[in-house]
Amino acid sequence: MARRFRGESDHKVDSKGRVSIPASFRRVIESCDPDWTEGLPPRLILVYGGATRDYIEGFTIEAMDEVDEKISKFPRGSAKRKSMERLYSAQSLEIVVDETGRIVLPVKLREKIGLEGMARFVASGDTFEIWKPEAYDASIEALDEDGFDPELDPSAYLDGDVG
Repeated sequence: MARRFRGESDHKVDSKGRVSIPASFRRVIESCDPDWTEGLPPRLILVYGGATRDYIEGFTIEAMDEVDEKISKFPRGSAKRKSMERLYSAQSLEIVVDETGRIVLPVKLREKIGLEGMARFVASGDTFEIWKPEAYDASIEALDEDGFDPELDPSAYLDGDVG
């Protein structure tokens, strides 16, 4: 099993779109890039597509290989395969982490999620998300409206759907 991302943190985005990736996230990205060795820049995939996405999703190379494998099991030309290929292949890009631990978020990606000033990096298992902090806060509040009980200890959900 690939290593997992943990935690969340806010990082400054400069006028050129450069932002530092949390150090612990960089370790996961490095360990899950089969071509990475000390001295080489690690690679990751940023998925930015989808009209309903208010965030950019970061995949390690290994995690994206798993997604590609699942997509390839659908019949060529099927609507589901085309839809997934558009999201995970066409509306994504490979990024390298520079020697200072930063990536450059292109203008198109920043504009899509309204990112300016600060970016919130949020762990999501074998992927991570990059959010405009205010949008992330609103998404947390929306969990209450989606059947999530804020009064219940979330660990109760680990063994299956509660109530």
